[in-house]
Amino acid sequence: MIEGGDAADQRLRILVTGAVGRLGQLLVRRLHRTHHVIGVDRRPFPNRPKDVVHHALDIRRSKTRDLFRGSEIDAVVHLGVLHDPRASDRDRHKWNVVAFDKLVQYVSEFGVKKLVVLSSANVYGSHPDNPQFLSEEAPLLGSQAFRAMRDLVNLDMVAQSFFWKQPETETVILRPVHILGRVRNAPSNYLRLERPWTLLGYDPMVQVIHERDVVRAIELALKPGARGVFNLKGPGELPLSRLLEMLGKEGRTVPSFAARSLLQRAWRLRMTSFPAPELDFIRYLCMVDDSRARGELGYAPAYSLERTLSSINSER
Repeated sequence: MIEGGDAADQRLRILVTGAVGRLGQLLVRRLHRTHHVIGVDRRPFPNRPKDVVHHALDIRRSKTRDLFRGSEIDAVVHLGVLHDPRASDRDRHKWNVVAFDKLVQYVSEFGVKKLVVLSSANVYGSHPDNPQFLSEEAPLLGSQAFRAMRDLVNLDMVAQSFFWKQPETETVILRPVHILGRVRNAPSNYLRLERPWTLLGYDPMVQVIHERDVVRAIELALKPGARGVFNLKGPGELPLSRLLEMLGKEGRTVPSFAARSLLQRAWRLRMTSFPAPELDFIRYLCMVDDSRARGELGYAPAYSLERTLSSINSER
């Protein structure tokens, strides 16, 4: 987003990894109106906008380097993170850490001016001793009790290291709270359940954000001069019980020790998509302060809490 000059001067060449995912498609459809967009994803993108170039390839392959060599890429937005908790530790590491490490090598080698990485506020971890609101300087403890979070924490740390090692590139790391919408992630899937589990004696405060507010924040992060780590949250926070009430749902209250045992058994039998460590997010606090994003990026959520919640089922 270059201010001033002709309209043609403002059109950046933006490479988006993970372009076929729900967030990727929303972002591509927003950015292509004002920029040249190149999508990269292992999956095909048959319904993409006509002016969007898409490459169905694995970013770990050498052909990805050819994309940088053959095009003057101005910015890279990295959404290509593997979140599948059933994937093996080896596969998650190869995709989330090894692949991202190759990507930042290309960004450095070909002098890309902007790198935007979508991380998650979950990297902080949900813990009983968390403060009310976590700043961007809080330690990343998300992998302590949740092994599947380890590679996302590592990816975030690789991006932070690149930020300091490559000052010529404006690196932005975004850490949104629970993203809701048509995305098929754990928070949205949990809230789609007819009677979501709640834990006896626990009613943590929860923050959520609309998927389109995340897309807007990514667009703001592409502005020249924006760099650093930014927490993102939606229009406020509510106790989990109140959030379920707004959705017209009645939680199924289960003692925490029994919930973990039952969920572990259901996970082994493939009767659930939720691993047992996810229970910590409906047990303990993990809320963030996003004042830095509001002050430096000019970010503010456009979607109300009601619209954010309703988006899990009704948005089309």
